[in-house]
Amino acid sequence: MEESIWEKVKIAIKGSIPNHSFRMWIEPLKFKMDKDNAIILECPNFFSRKRVVDHYAKMIESEISRLCGMKTRIDFTISGVKTRAKKAVRPKEELQLELPTINMQPALGRILRKNFTFDRFVVGGNNDFAYSASLSLANRKLENQSSLFLLSKTGMGKSHLSQAIGHHILSESPAESVNYITAEDFTNEMVNAFKSNEIELFKEKYRNNCDVLLLEDVHFLTGKERTQIELALALDYLFDADKKIIFTSCYLPSDIPKMNEQLCSRLAGGLITTIEPPDFRTRIDILNMKLRETGCPVPGKIMEYLAEELADNVRQLESGLIGVTTRASLLGERINMDLARSVVQNIGRKKQTITIDLIKKVVCINYNVTIEELMSKSRKKSIVRPRHVAIYLSRKYTNHTYNAIGKHFNRYHATAIRSIGAIEKGIRTDNTIRKQVEYCCRKIEEAVE
Repeated sequence: MEESIWEKVKIAIKGSIPNHSFRMWIEPLKFKMDKDNAIILECPNFFSRKRVVDHYAKMIESEISRLCGMKTRIDFTISGVKTRAKKAVRPKEELQLELPTINMQPALGRILRKNFTFDRFVVGGNNDFAYSASLSLANRKLENQSSLFLLSKTGMGKSHLSQAIGHHILSESPAESVNYITAEDFTNEMVNAFKSNEIELFKEKYRNNCDVLLLEDVHFLTGKERTQIELALALDYLFDADKKIIFTSCYLPSDIPKMNEQLCSRLAGGLITTIEPPDFRTRIDILNMKLRETGCPVPGKIMEYLAEELADNVRQLESGLIGVTTRASLLGERINMDLARSVVQNIGRKKQTITIDLIKKVVCINYNVTIEELMSKSRKKSIVRPRHVAIYLSRKYTNHTYNAIGKHFNRYHATAIRSIGAIEKGIRTDNTIRKQVEYCCRKIEEAVE
């Protein structure tokens, strides 16, 4: 009799939340009754319990109370974990304090960002399939799902989902080896292994000592033939051993130029899912999530204005919110529409006013080269560096595609990708390059203010 109530509760909830949310969070819950007739809902793991309590506890409690005709006590437990004396469900803030500390082992390679977890990812119509596919792989729900290719433009959340998979697997199976790297990291590591005569150790690391590989920005492998061959061989080993592999890219495997056929086949061999720009409702949800993290109150009309105006990607949206709250704090002003407009106009003006021609002029002045030299086929270092910087800044400040940027410099889009990768590496490793790029950025932004 009691279980029939739970089935009715699920039917009611299913009609109120997205299908992917119901499948992932409500469907796995197991209904039980204790000897005092208190309702117990068993969650499969700590992540599930936290998500259910944070987002669905009040809804569940309300539906059960409505069907029972009285307020009913509910406990959320974890399957296989013994609990102390039962207590009624409490506010999520209080329950979160009782969750056991998870000793999250860091991934090999780069460090996973601590806030890039599933419970901090805002799901909407633009990314619900990518989210469900990522969580499914992390939970190992489908036996034949061993790889995932996350495709989107910059700033849409593919890195968030990729790292969320790593966090989830490490929390559930701390002994597993999770390796989080970029395509550039892999290339540099391989080159250094050859130079130091340690290539066998390098191969062993990726072929036999890796349970989960998170490989970001695979489009930067374009034209790197030796790296592609070695990666394809490593992937063969991982696929044969049924290991988990997650790729991220701005391009489909078939659209990445100068890509080894074997590697292209491996990249496209699993599930490919696209993340689109968020719609208005999702943008509002993203802003609300960020506000909960910062604790800074922002009027609803301001939130709607930001969500309406900053629609390109999540990164731009977050930048607008940070701009509004930071400016109000530093200047001691109230957050109002005038302040919000000034921040949004600044973001929009830079996008609209900064052109590739302006970027070329600034770079040429800084490096003392001519526009003709920048556009030429010269391979002199004194010309290649400023050309790479100009291409990098064109990607940073405009909405042009790699292909369009390449044409502006008489180059193919593969060259544009390599140029951007070279400057990104230089910014991280070379103070001179970083300062030169920062100087150019200041001059570009000053030119449009």
